[in-house]
Amino acid sequence: MHIKRLSLVLVCAVMALAVVPAARQALAEDTKTDPGLSDVLTDLLHGVEGENATSGPDKRVPFGREEVQLSFAPLVKQTAPAVVNVYASQTAKVTSPFDGDPFFEEFFGRSQPRAQSSLGSGVLVDPTGVVVTNFHVVKDADQVKVATADGREFASKVLLKDETLDLAVLKIESDKPFPVIAIGDSDALEVGDLVLAIGNPFGVGQTTTSGIVSALARSHIGVSDSGFFIQTDAAINPGNSGGALINMGGQLVGINTAIYSRSGGSIGIGFAIPSNMVRAFADAAKAGLDFFERPYIGAEFEAVTPQIAESLAMEAPTGALVSSVDEAGPAAKAGLKPGDVVLSLNGKPLESIEALDYRMATLSIGTNASFAVLSKGKQATMDIALERAPEGAKSSEVTLHGRSPFSGAKVAELSPRLAQRLGMRTDLKGVTVIDINRDSPAADFGFQPGDIVREVNGTTIDTAAILEQAVKQDTRWWRFTVERGGQILRQVLRY
Repeated sequence: MHIKRLSLVLVCAVMALAVVPAARQALAEDTKTDPGLSDVLTDLLHGVEGENATSGPDKRVPFGREEVQLSFAPLVKQTAPAVVNVYASQTAKVTSPFDGDPFFEEFFGRSQPRAQSSLGSGVLVDPTGVVVTNFHVVKDADQVKVATADGREFASKVLLKDETLDLAVLKIESDKPFPVIAIGDSDALEVGDLVLAIGNPFGVGQTTTSGIVSALARSHIGVSDSGFFIQTDAAINPGNSGGALINMGGQLVGINTAIYSRSGGSIGIGFAIPSNMVRAFADAAKAGLDFFERPYIGAEFEAVTPQIAESLAMEAPTGALVSSVDEAGPAAKAGLKPGDVVLSLNGKPLESIEALDYRMATLSIGTNASFAVLSKGKQATMDIALERAPEGAKSSEVTLHGRSPFSGAKVAELSPRLAQRLGMRTDLKGVTVIDINRDSPAADFGFQPGDIVREVNGTTIDTAAILEQAVKQDTRWWRFTVERGGQILRQVLRY
């Protein structure tokens, strides 16, 4: 009797050993048709059953070599050829206390210009050779070269650049089309999505890192005036600037632009400019525009502080407060008034004034936009036309000459279009500096584009012609007032 029972046990054990591998193979081939059976057999293979299973209903051990060897390699092969290296160089002016002194120049010679270079990355977004990178990579560069992933090197031309957005567009030429990365919809990103960062960190060569989207709509990170960044923990280091942030569909969702670091290396906090802004900027460059035009509605905005939110009976400080409205602009025609709060744009909530600036910049001139507005305690919806900023009275640009601190500065009277070009509030008036000769007294004295000259030696400056006459005075003493970034600067000097 005992022998028969032992024989029966051995037979059952042999059958079980034969069934389990067969079950594994059948499950690997037919998992999609019977997910319930998959869970049961997984639990059995783990030695658990029913409610005591600890692996969870959506977890299981991998079946087959294919599942164990999942890789980003196909995605990298598809996108990496469109990521390029950008080399920018410039000749820096070096000053010496001996310059201009014949005695010391006889022994030490004149100071020689010194070459400076910077390294970054870029992304090909058009097969004709359109490359998007960061403004700070090519800022003040005399020469910009682009090296593709296959080792070719090209001289490039800067089509468009904008310091406020930290974006620049380059153009390279070849008789063959270039590989590109399609620009995706950055608004479709969610926190937790997988992303890859591709660039050339520290100049070691093209490198790919993986991570997730850590946060969206980050602002006040001190990189540029733009305040709507994608945050990721994919490793980004110096040299990655201008590189690609791609999603799992192989689409460009951001341009890597900055890191938060105390050591200079990645600590898992990197920022990228959203691809929807990149698309709008690249389209402007391909259209041949001399600067990135934003839609104009004739209104200026301020941040909603907790105190303002409380005074308006708002639950939270969100949206953008209307500070001024041009009576002849589209916003005034639609009924927008100072004191109103814009809560959403085209159905997308606006958490801050930075979000409004970003949303506006990505819209097309010549279309209409729907604004949800809180006005006098009531919510309303306004359709406002998005127009091109008006040029105002056509005033010629004047380059100042003579023996004055302003010599070498190019000035013009402000209009909404000129103010937008310089990244200034469109409601500002006056005479502003639009460009400065690098080797001029104006540059040496620290004048900057965007400075508004208010007064020179007691003369109020209302027009460029008045300023041109004021700087021709025969004097060595200069007293002037300049407005810069909303601050009034007064200076007295002898020159």
